[in-house]
Amino acid sequence: MLSALDLARRIEMGELTPVAAIELCAEAIAAREAEIGAFTVLELGRARLIAEARGAALAAQPLRGLAVGLKDIFDTADFPTEYGSPIYIGYRPRADAAATSMVRRAGGIVLGKTVTTEFAHLDPGKTRNPHNFKHTPGGSSSGSAAAVAAGMLPVALGTQTGGSVIRPASYCGVAGFKPSYGLIPTVGLKCFSWHLDTVGVFASSVSDVAFAAEAITGRPLRIDGTAPAAPRIGMLRNPPWPEASNEMMTAVEIAARTSITEGAGVIDIELPSICADAFRAHGTIHDYEGYQSLAYEYDHHRDRIGPQLRILLDRAASVTPEAYDSARRTTRRARQAIADLMSEIDVILTPSAPGAAPEGLKSTGSSTFNRLWTLMGAPCVNVPGLASDSGLPLGVQVVGRFGRDHGTLAAARFVEDAIAL
Repeated sequence: MLSALDLARRIEMGELTPVAAIELCAEAIAAREAEIGAFTVLELGRARLIAEARGAALAAQPLRGLAVGLKDIFDTADFPTEYGSPIYIGYRPRADAAATSMVRRAGGIVLGKTVTTEFAHLDPGKTRNPHNFKHTPGGSSSGSAAAVAAGMLPVALGTQTGGSVIRPASYCGVAGFKPSYGLIPTVGLKCFSWHLDTVGVFASSVSDVAFAAEAITGRPLRIDGTAPAAPRIGMLRNPPWPEASNEMMTAVEIAARTSITEGAGVIDIELPSICADAFRAHGTIHDYEGYQSLAYEYDHHRDRIGPQLRILLDRAASVTPEAYDSARRTTRRARQAIADLMSEIDVILTPSAPGAAPEGLKSTGSSTFNRLWTLMGAPCVNVPGLASDSGLPLGVQVVGRFGRDHGTLAAARFVEDAIAL
């Protein structure tokens, strides 16, 4: 994989140019993209021209001219934006999404658009897992996670409505950072659920995603300057813990045990009872808002929508405003309960997914271990570094308190460092 932080440092020191950094991506793309299928569109020639023409200026900006991939639900004025749907083949927005503009302002070069499931839901795209082509890369940010895992990009953006940053990061063995809700604007993205959609970042390590997130947002998120302090970790063993595979349970236990060895405090915690209601509330909010957001597509092109999404929208038509409002009230109560739970801990340690990436390309896997945290708006980090007996990645998830993104990233790096020892 390409380390965004290492490349940026080398560019800053004059040891590497943005053009040379683009060529590293191009070499990996030439070697692996035909088999992995992470991109919907690539513009290597344009990226080279931008790097050559603006190299010195880009090198002085936060992203140092690094290549960035954007999930194909981010509007881009200079690339097609098709949302993973045949309804939008060849569609060209007139303007960039806000996050797209933030990447460009930070000195990033958009290398291409990465594969998404249809409208960022469940109907899979063409992307395959770089670690084993017979296994899913996850969804819906499959292309972004796979491109980083295969060394084709140092940074990529995705989104999470259920588990679509943390789960594909886990399956592909990269770091994934789902910030606190609203930290990166969703203006100019194809909306599925306006109360859930969250822009996230993929890179090779926790320090890399923190670097990229700071560069893009301008917020103090970097964690590479000093060794992180030992965090206070709460470990969940109640539902949905039993849905984790034995290998995933072992991975989380290893993360906890090695963190204790390095000085972290780890205690068992239990979710408040309201969280079971909140877990169900996620589905109600997700479906109700999806039915509203995709009203045009459903009303005018229902027969061109993929089977899984079509079934969901058919069902979502019956969700009443009263049920939706009740789900929102449940969410507010659950957020307060989670804040109370975390009053004496810094982060929660839990699986990123039920296990390693499932075999087959017709499913993107389960978001069981992600939905509650997306609904809570909490910052989440997939920590890579562990693997199943078959060699597939196993990620553990570090969940922080809303608005405490830097502390969550620092705790995730502590866990990552502990695992690596």
